[in-house]
Amino acid sequence: MSEQPNYFNAADMAGLVRDFPIGPDFLRRFGSISRDELRALQEDRFAVQMKRAWGIPFYQRLWDAEGLEPMDIRGLEDIVKLPTFDKSDIMASIIMYPPFGDFHGMDTYGASSRPPVIVHTTSGTTGQPQVLLYGPRSREIQNILVARLYLLQGLREEDIVQSVYGHGMINGGHYIREAVVHWTNSFFLPAGTGVETPSVQQVTLMKDFGVTMLVGFADYIKRLADVAHEQGLKPGSDLPIRMISGHMGREDEIALARAWEGAEIYDWYGVGDTGAIAGQGPDKAGLYIMEDAQYLEICDIDTGQPVMDGITGDMVNTCLFKDDIYPIIRFNTHDVSAMCTDTAPSDLNLRRMQGFLGRSDNMVKLRGINVFPQGIGAMLADQPEFAGEYICRVRRDHNGRDEMTVTIEVSDSSADLGDTFRHILREKIGVAVDVMLTDPGVLASQTGIESRQKPIRLIDERFP
Repeated sequence: MSEQPNYFNAADMAGLVRDFPIGPDFLRRFGSISRDELRALQEDRFAVQMKRAWGIPFYQRLWDAEGLEPMDIRGLEDIVKLPTFDKSDIMASIIMYPPFGDFHGMDTYGASSRPPVIVHTTSGTTGQPQVLLYGPRSREIQNILVARLYLLQGLREEDIVQSVYGHGMINGGHYIREAVVHWTNSFFLPAGTGVETPSVQQVTLMKDFGVTMLVGFADYIKRLADVAHEQGLKPGSDLPIRMISGHMGREDEIALARAWEGAEIYDWYGVGDTGAIAGQGPDKAGLYIMEDAQYLEICDIDTGQPVMDGITGDMVNTCLFKDDIYPIIRFNTHDVSAMCTDTAPSDLNLRRMQGFLGRSDNMVKLRGINVFPQGIGAMLADQPEFAGEYICRVRRDHNGRDEMTVTIEVSDSSADLGDTFRHILREKIGVAVDVMLTDPGVLASQTGIESRQKPIRLIDERFP
């Protein structure tokens, strides 16, 4: 009987850095590679993914519905023939085939040949969380991509990195830790969120250990600057943070740099399913797409067809490396961006995107938690006082922190129910939101419940 794989021999760590170089090797390879050479590399890796996916029930079902056969997809020029899928399709798979769905390909391995599987979930804001599955090889490539971006942005071996990404079942904090610890020589502090390590203690860690780099979501990092001032500490001198790397979205990078007294701010983009897709370099001229690992399309939100460079649309991603567990071919993130059209100032021969420009499906991210306004009603459905109508309003306060208020119609708005509803939503969403109560029928003009097929559930006041 063959030896059962363990994580490290299944990952083949030495082979990974040959295939997906980091640091100076990354700069050399993609500073000299031609677009034709890169395309050939992508084609080879895409062929491997397609061969793997044709043997997985999820893709068989998805592609059979379109009348597709293997010979129809000869290479990347034919990728538009393949339908996209999104999180709703993954959730449907999990409902049909609990608990892991039928999209992972674990059943294609023999009893003693399946590699170890890492299981995480999304935050589950609409009820059942989505399962995220990783094999050792694809997991470590994800880790390499994050480490590659940090090093590109200027991470040094003497840096002390404090991560404020969350842990638990959520993926973020775990794979950021793995990226820094496995693939760099920097010091790493896994502080986690303000729930895991209170904000005052986060600031104390920065001071005591001389933290030089912060990684996490921008709104919480901004909050930590305020906490530092409350503790009588001055960012920049008492807390010499020189570099921040996180998810800016439409955050004001200038404001974040001001809060941290001139720290260099870098943006990068990825999602839980795919890992890191792109990130800024020192030139700050858009986000360089990791094209040896990711094939990114920008597609029209309504038609699903690829758009020209410079035009905004949904980011649809194909992973060129996930050939062990959960292949990803044309995954619609529903995050909106556009390809850069200007000439890159660096030598990296990689396409660039503008970064995260918003959501096409009304999702709101609060302190790293995905909040779906359309799911709020289901969270309140078993409360007898809930009258069935509600609307969410998102605003950005003077500190740059995003806040959401949920206005809820209840049978008796004079009753003292506010705390009850706040507690319910805090428990089910995973982040605190404010609650206002009102009488039945008051929200109809805002939601359009009587005139629209789909009522409005979100009013976004952040971006006038």
